[in-house]
Amino acid sequence: MMQQGDAQDGGTSRAVLLESFGGPENLTVQDVPAPQAGPGQIRVKVTAAGLNPMDWFMTSDAETATRFGLTLPAGYGTDYAGIVDQLGDGATGYAVGDRVYGAALSRALADHVIVNADGDIATGVAHHTPEGVDDRTASTLAIAGSTAAAALAVLNLGPDDTVLVGGAGGGVGVFAVQLARIAGARVIGTGSPATADYLRSLDAEPVAYGEGLADRVRALDGGPVTAALDLHGTDTVGVARDLGVADGRICTIAAVVEGVPAANGATAGAAALQNIARLIADGRLRVPIAATFPVNDVRAAVKLQAGRHVRGKVVVDL
Repeated sequence: MMQQGDAQDGGTSRAVLLESFGGPENLTVQDVPAPQAGPGQIRVKVTAAGLNPMDWFMTSDAETATRFGLTLPAGYGTDYAGIVDQLGDGATGYAVGDRVYGAALSRALADHVIVNADGDIATGVAHHTPEGVDDRTASTLAIAGSTAAAALAVLNLGPDDTVLVGGAGGGVGVFAVQLARIAGARVIGTGSPATADYLRSLDAEPVAYGEGLADRVRALDGGPVTAALDLHGTDTVGVARDLGVADGRICTIAAVVEGVPAANGATAGAAALQNIARLIADGRLRVPIAATFPVNDVRAAVKLQAGRHVRGKVVVDL
């Protein structure tokens, strides 16, 4: 039998929707029928939703949206955190009142999301939020944290490694840099000159991206680069090859390069993500929150995040 706390059947719930695909100007906050948990599902009262580049990429045009199985009207956002407020028949592993975080593909920006109790990103997935991790931070973990963990698993870094991280100041870079340092590796992070202090705060050695990057890396003390992670495109791949890094020790997340391994969040297991959450709870990893917005200002939040110059994560409060 369905179990619920304060939530009642029926009623309405706010959701961020797109009536047409395109830019943030198409986003609206609408009242919709409150979703109900079906068999094997849980309903989460969302308190915060973290933004990722994939959110606006998936909904930027109809052709791209179709590739991800999205139809109009479409929801928005994937990462969320909140509290379980309804259990469907047969849903196990959760109780009403549990704090959770996870992913619900292109529908996380809503008062309520429905996820499968044993689901994945496509059907919706939830993980228990550890004590010591607040909801805003938890709402940033699912996509970026999983992607960083998957990429670091490919590189298998250790104390003898120096890794070049291209795009180190972005949402995935926040996790990748710190996970690499926790593994004992030396980290050189690329970014604009304005991000240098920020990268140092993550314990990375900053270096300006752009023409001449390979020479700037060679000029740094500390020995040769042994691995590389390209979080933006393919530029870092080319530089890593120039520096003598073997293709098998280079990883991409946003492009396909022949001979170079690629990683994405789907290849990382739940254990990797929960490990990141525990590191945060233990104070060994931190997630800088660059900005927070109320849900009614979602267009401004998406515009900031899509500009790709934000340092850390952007979160929408619900």
